[in-house]
Amino acid sequence: MEMLGLKEIRKKKNLNQLKVALDLSISREALSLYENGKRNPSLEMLLTFSNYFNVSIDYLITGKEFCKK
Repeated sequence: MEMLGLKEIRKKKNLNQLKVALDLSISREALSLYENGKRNPSLEMLLTFSNYFNVSIDYLITGKEFCKK
């Protein structure tokens, strides 16, 4: 599953993959695989991304914040 919001928020914050990867102690290649849907992050990694970018997990996956209907 491609994580639309992960790539979007990284770009909005003007961060490159290497900077984020170094900050989170993962490889740049792993981050790229997550962003492009070639690898699914664990729940722990989703929480790490959520805290790092200060967005919800919903946003990381869909690129949209969760809205109650």
